Amino acid sequence: MEAMTQTEPKPGKLVLIIGPSGVGKSVILLRLKERHSELHFPRSATTRARRPREGNSLYCFTTDDEFDDLIAREKLLEWAYVHGGARYGTLVDEIIPFVQDGKIVIREVDVQGFDSIRHHHLFAGANPLFALQSIFILPENEEQLIKHITKRAPIAKEELERRMDSMRTELAYANLCDRQIINKEGKIDDTYRQVEGLIFDETKIPKI
Repeated sequence: MEAMTQTEPKPGKLVLIIGPSGVGKSVILLRLKERHSELHFPRSATTRARRPREGNSLYCFTTDDEFDDLIAREKLLEWAYVHGGARYGTLVDEIIPFVQDGKIVIREVDVQGFDSIRHHHLFAGANPLFALQSIFILPENEEQLIKHITKRAPIAKEELERRMDSMRTELAYANLCDRQIINKEGKIDDTYRQVEGLIFDETKIPKI
């Protein structure tokens, strides 16, 4: 009998999921969490107040001084002011150790976060230290997003227009991502399978 050869561990990577509000990212992320326990979903650092009965599974709560210290020690891949002045950031220690351990780390980010991470010295350059994959979820058209946004709750015309302007800005980043997937109306199952295929074997899905 031939001796068994030890296979090299699969290299880990950071996968960024990007796309405008209402495009279906939350459904895709929820299914990935439910179906793939081997994936790692990092916590965010935030200065916002902890809500009643809120644990530590989604966020690492910090004071403003602690957040400043994270920035100074380069412990954040990216950060931004969100929701009334609270700061949110992507923690290096929630991502890099897991990638080094061969895990696939899944992170949803906005286009500003994507831009910061893709230019970060850990992921940038011809020979980056760690692998980065970016997947942009596209709507079929603007009407699809309007339908999804207004279905959640009533929204003022001015606020809807502001969100659509933001969406148009975000879509300009799609071609900067490694792959783009169109989430066709009523086809979220197909969209999920494409995202899943890209994460585990990106050769399965052709570029569009």
